[in-house]
Amino acid sequence: MRPILLKGHERSITVVKYNYDGDLLFTASKDHVPSVWRAESGDRLGTFAGHKGTIWDLDVDRFSTRVLTASADASARLWDAETGECIKVFSHRGPVRGVAWADGSNSFATISDPFVDHNAQISIYDVPQDESPSDYDDTPRLEIDLPKTNDGKRVNPTNIVWLNLNEALFVTFDNGSIRLYDTVTGDELEEIFPHEKKINRVSFNQEKTLFITSSADFTAKLYDVVNLHHLKTYKTERPVNDAVIHPTKDHILLGGGQEAMSVTTTRGDVGKFETRFFHLVYEEEFGKVKGHFGPINALGVNPNGRSYASGAEDGYVRLHFFDKSYLDMKDPVPEAPEGGEEEEGGENYEEKQEDSDSDGQ
Repeated sequence: MRPILLKGHERSITVVKYNYDGDLLFTASKDHVPSVWRAESGDRLGTFAGHKGTIWDLDVDRFSTRVLTASADASARLWDAETGECIKVFSHRGPVRGVAWADGSNSFATISDPFVDHNAQISIYDVPQDESPSDYDDTPRLEIDLPKTNDGKRVNPTNIVWLNLNEALFVTFDNGSIRLYDTVTGDELEEIFPHEKKINRVSFNQEKTLFITSSADFTAKLYDVVNLHHLKTYKTERPVNDAVIHPTKDHILLGGGQEAMSVTTTRGDVGKFETRFFHLVYEEEFGKVKGHFGPINALGVNPNGRSYASGAEDGYVRLHFFDKSYLDMKDPVPEAPEGGEEEEGGENYEEKQEDSDSDGQ
């Protein structure tokens, strides 16, 4: 596997994300300046300068014309992807933890942390492409307040995604829960508890029919989007910071490692700072890719399935291109009996084949 080391950030990487076409890679870190790279070569094309705090999340629209960023400086910003110019600043009451485009790229949603007396919030803004940015409203079209739980604890959102056709907002929380909200009324539609600890990241497949959660409870879990049924669990020995579904293979990529506070006293081979590959169906780990010197915080797979990017606490983004042997690899599939049923005498298809081969020799 051929890696390219992208040295464009000065602090820990927080997010890596490919655009829809897979020709651009967007990255962000705690150094306040997101970057965009050419996905094939690793050449840096530009930066988006203006934030004064950690960039926790970013999202690029369907045609890679506009970029959204969420920052700890209590703002979300809308950028021109080609020029790097800041189009609009949307101020919030607390640090902005996540941001996501709606289908059609005429609206977006943010999640913000609680600050002083203000609760955590979900905010929806309208930014029609056919209107001038000067006409965009500074105030959100809808605000969903996230009050304390009955026992007085704050529950903070960690990720936000629009479901297909903008039917609902999908939000993960630091208590291990997932909630769905109505995008018009703001009503809570459903709540499930996939994890016992914080959900660090959530990732969907291209069709948004499956999603995988990454948690501090050392597991990643695969769910069906339609009915929120739990399908598979992938277990590790360290917190899972990100997990992604491979677009062309039945594989899961997991990243994480020992807690960042312990990195300085931990060797790379002990801290589990590698990307781990699991079979989506069988839940079995079959490979690892090493290279980082700190916990992996973010993963992204190119939509063409030929490469992936990982960003870590060490401040580096590693762009990996899969070998031909991996791309041509066929996953082992249990042999099914001929005709779907066992043959006479309990012999299955494989055993009968071996018998017939020996008879013919």
